[in-house]
Amino acid sequence: MKFIITFLLAASCMSVFAQDSLDIKIGQMIMVGIDGRTGLPADDVFRTYLQEGKVGGILLFEKNISKTNSKERLIKLNNDLQKASLIKLFISIDEEGGKVHRLKKKYGFIDMPSAAHLGRIDNADTTLFYNRQLATLLNEVGINMNYAPVLDLAVNLNNPVIYKVQRSFSAEPLIVTKHAMSCILAHKENRVNTILKHFPGHGSSTTDSHKGIVDVTNSWSHKEMDPYMHIINAGMCDAVMTAHIVNKNWDETGLPATLSKAVITDSLRGSLGFNGVVISDDMNMHAISKNYGYENAIKLAINAGVDMLMFGNNIQTSQGQLSPAKLHSIIKKLVQEGAVSEERINESYLRIMKLKGYNL
Repeated sequence: MKFIITFLLAASCMSVFAQDSLDIKIGQMIMVGIDGRTGLPADDVFRTYLQEGKVGGILLFEKNISKTNSKERLIKLNNDLQKASLIKLFISIDEEGGKVHRLKKKYGFIDMPSAAHLGRIDNADTTLFYNRQLATLLNEVGINMNYAPVLDLAVNLNNPVIYKVQRSFSAEPLIVTKHAMSCILAHKENRVNTILKHFPGHGSSTTDSHKGIVDVTNSWSHKEMDPYMHIINAGMCDAVMTAHIVNKNWDETGLPATLSKAVITDSLRGSLGFNGVVISDDMNMHAISKNYGYENAIKLAINAGVDMLMFGNNIQTSQGQLSPAKLHSIIKKLVQEGAVSEERINESYLRIMKLKGYNL
């Protein structure tokens, strides 16, 4: 009798462990914004999400920076987030410089020139200098992931989201590669992961994927992928962010790159040989949220090869915001129904944990 009870308890624990293991793996694939929080109160529901392992990463915006005692409160926020989390968090931010700059001087931080300005100077040491200042600051405040450098080429002078807002170093792939390498090196020195974006190239677009579908079928050229090839081959790529752009030369079905197996698995992982973490651009952006529905988009993205799904919760959508718990339940349901394989979840989990420094 004692043996039977012991066996049943052991079997029960194994079952619970297996279930928890899948839950934790799914949680690592979720990257979310934290609304307007500048602190994490003891009774905050977000603590529960972190304690249950339903979040793998946090995306910070300028609204998460307190107007007073900015540095001290940001450090405390990030420390509190890490302490509450079951597993080390990616705490991430968009810090490209220029117009995409959250840690502004008015909060007691630093000025950071745009990529276009640094590209015009075209001195790798200058780019290294400014990025060392930035990466040192990121490390000090507890941010360990930066959505930079931008590898998009400044090839379309009418591009509203790249050229016109000075987010590209240059129209020339080698100049972009040179300055991106300086940016990456500065961040590596300070133990901050960098994210190359927006794969496979947003520079030739004429519209904004925040607002709707972007089609570059007739404007994109292969040289837009050159900086990715050089940086991946040099072993300097931590992670890659996908673009919500359509190119029927890559995928004749017209799926955006974020949802396309042809782009992510066949091109990025196959042709370019990258086996690290792939992060989606914000799934709240209207190119995705208005056209595919969250559950369908999540299924397509994971099956395409995306490892972390970003929901910044900073863009108003008709479908509303999704909590980490809801996102987690959607992914788990897809696995249980067989729409996403557990093998795909395992692949992403291993890539994410490796980038976080865990040896599994």
